[in-house]
Amino acid sequence: MIPVKDKYQLRNWELVSINPNNRDWSWFDFFNFWAVSIQSIIGFSLIASLYLLYDLNSLVVLSGTLFAGIIVFFLTNLIGSISQSSGLPFPVILRLSMGFSGARYLGLIRGLIGIFMFGVQTFFISKSLGYIFRIILFKIDSQLLNHEILLTFFFGLNAIDFLSLILCLIIQFILFTKTAGFNKNFIKFSSIIIYVGLIIFLIIIISENYVALISSLILSTNTENFISRNNIFPFISVVGTMFAYFSILLLNFGDFARYAKSKNEMNKGNFALLLNLILFSVIALLICLGSDIILAQNSITVERLLTNPNDIIGKINNNYLTIISLMLILISSISSNLIANYIPSQNTLINFLPNSLNLKSSGAVIILLALFVSFFWLSIFSQGLSLSVFDTLASFLGPIFGVIIADFYFVQNKKINHKELFYPEETTIYIYNSGWNLKALYSVLIGFIFSASTIWNTSLLNIQSFGWLIGALVSYILYLLLKK
Repeated sequence: MIPVKDKYQLRNWELVSINPNNRDWSWFDFFNFWAVSIQSIIGFSLIASLYLLYDLNSLVVLSGTLFAGIIVFFLTNLIGSISQSSGLPFPVILRLSMGFSGARYLGLIRGLIGIFMFGVQTFFISKSLGYIFRIILFKIDSQLLNHEILLTFFFGLNAIDFLSLILCLIIQFILFTKTAGFNKNFIKFSSIIIYVGLIIFLIIIISENYVALISSLILSTNTENFISRNNIFPFISVVGTMFAYFSILLLNFGDFARYAKSKNEMNKGNFALLLNLILFSVIALLICLGSDIILAQNSITVERLLTNPNDIIGKINNNYLTIISLMLILISSISSNLIANYIPSQNTLINFLPNSLNLKSSGAVIILLALFVSFFWLSIFSQGLSLSVFDTLASFLGPIFGVIIADFYFVQNKKINHKELFYPEETTIYIYNSGWNLKALYSVLIGFIFSASTIWNTSLLNIQSFGWLIGALVSYILYLLLKK
């Protein structure tokens, strides 16, 4: 008979509680974390589009964005406090409510989503690197890009694309398999360098086009009749859109909160999300308007106002500015890939096979699977139902969050038996029913049904952005009722 402490394979040095001496994240490190989360191409385009393309009241967009930020602030403090006080990552915290086996398999869902998205984002990161290679080759000899080998495509990719993809995966593997301290410094570097680059670009625009920019800002923004019944649904829509953007970070926020110096530092850092939203919104708005002015001055016509950084870069005929911009996009995309996809996937993989994986071996697994996803992204995964399948898988994340919160705060009464999480006895509560907490599992499944219905039921598509919250609330309430 296998001893219970060996049966569940629980121990790995990457999963144990962080030494208090190594909990060195200050509020500024969390400021950088949230900065990186929003400094992506998607974040830039999303915020700029809400202000400029959808004919929405600007104050409605600002208030809706900040309200979504407040919801994220509240929820990250809830989930983050568990890991901050215990020093444990998300997959281990999951053992409290789901049981040892439940945590392995339900946690793996987050890992699979992270690996898939890591591969997808790596594909787009490689496109930026590929553009840089093409610019360099064109400057060397304009005919090089017409060489036969570069005009041969396999699964939608040519030699430059393949080289860029492999290099991106290698670079990320080298960067991400270092220490937690290196990751923190890389996130800080990325946050600061992106803000510095954006602000310098903005200063250049303002210095040359101040009057035109102010006029364009006045014409493009609308602040009249902010308090109006007509703005209720737009406000709700903005809140849902912005919350859905950040929701991928909520469940595994403990992977970072475990490094916080104190709960107060973590809370202040999370509140800095609102500061990031205001700062980045102003920068994105002004850069888009300023770029439109510059394009008009150079007689470059565009069908509509450009809000995607790649589109803006593509219209500005300046190789040096293009290369610098692409380098900034590379840095911001790699750092957001680290926090949103890589670290969550790594921790869940190690938790799934704690006796077999470490930082480097789990990283190798992620890179190999991501290579498969990114290689076939154009030909397979970007087509058909692939994205819908992973959207559906993501519907588990909100319900899992709801059960964790309900169990820790109201069932476990904020108590954790650290020893039994790694060295269980026959009577350990976290074993539940052969490693599964069936009540938690049932609550998650019901919450998942509610959350996934906003994806597959066409009559509920209007509330799809709230699917995460709906699933979390349903599983939270149901679990508390079942545990009465």
